[in-house]
Amino acid sequence: MTISALAPSPQSSRRRGADGDYARLLRRISDAGLMNRRPVYYAVRTGLVGFAYVAGWAAFVLAGDSWWTLLIAAFLSVTCAQVALVMHDIAHRQVFRLRRPTEIVGRLAGNAGIGLGYGWWQDKHTRHHANPNHEELDPDIVPDVLVWSQRQARASRGLTRLIGRAQAFLFFPLLMLEGLNLHVAGIRALGNRSIKHRALEGSLLFGHFAVYLAALFVVLPADKAFAFLVVHQALFGLYMGCIFAPNHKGMPTLTGDDRPDYLRRQVLTSRNVRGGALTDLALGGLNYQIEHHLFPSMPTPNLRHAQVIVRDYCAEIGVPYHETGLISSYREALRHLHHVGAPLRTAG
Repeated sequence: MTISALAPSPQSSRRRGADGDYARLLRRISDAGLMNRRPVYYAVRTGLVGFAYVAGWAAFVLAGDSWWTLLIAAFLSVTCAQVALVMHDIAHRQVFRLRRPTEIVGRLAGNAGIGLGYGWWQDKHTRHHANPNHEELDPDIVPDVLVWSQRQARASRGLTRLIGRAQAFLFFPLLMLEGLNLHVAGIRALGNRSIKHRALEGSLLFGHFAVYLAALFVVLPADKAFAFLVVHQALFGLYMGCIFAPNHKGMPTLTGDDRPDYLRRQVLTSRNVRGGALTDLALGGLNYQIEHHLFPSMPTPNLRHAQVIVRDYCAEIGVPYHETGLISSYREALRHLHHVGAPLRTAG
């Protein structure tokens, strides 16, 4: 499904966007104080996540040679994903106003803390925010193992073409490899000259992997160490994928010059997930994906307050605003994956 199915033509959207739809919304949001920083919130959140991270590894050492360490691996997979969510907010300048502390803490959390390349991820995520669900410009929907449109399916080759036939059924199992994929992508990006401070990024990344693997094989015998590694990385990848899959997968896509104005480009390609405090905690506030894409530097705890304003404003100007439950969001994403794989199932 393309965005043109839900919105006016790009030309008319640009004209209306030029009239100041986003500027008026931003004014309402700013007047409500929702762009103001929340230092106490981030001090508490970062402290709790940091404590959980340290406590998890302390429990790992104390448990020693025991299969109970697999429960600790599961706990640490969740904790590492929460570290990634904190890094996400840091990279969006939600925590620090200045670039230097943002990059320092971002690299400590990402590269050193969980083995996720901060520079690579920030570059990729910035391009995603600029062009969400654009098939040529959004790196998050570039056909790699999976395809995200029937056009991509028809052009696919090799393993992607084979997996694409049943990708809706393979989606969640494949997410268990996402943790490994994130680690490898960060390492591969060190060869990209556009990544700043590559020596520092590489040192922190390889330092993380060296300490991580040394801890596993010093504390545990080889069989338990491998089991811990598999459980930790598989659940970390699965959890990370489950956080990000509801945000855009199955929403309308853009191609070529199909670029509505900023407000419509962000709203029409994003999906919100309903839920209470537990959903907010589990998804790190990214369940308010529409508001996050409209105001990337807005502190996470303010997003739920902004939602009321944004939803009412979209109704006022006639822009569709999509919100659903968590299970329904996965159902929509899987239905989309199955639909776009249809050309591969009918091919000879």
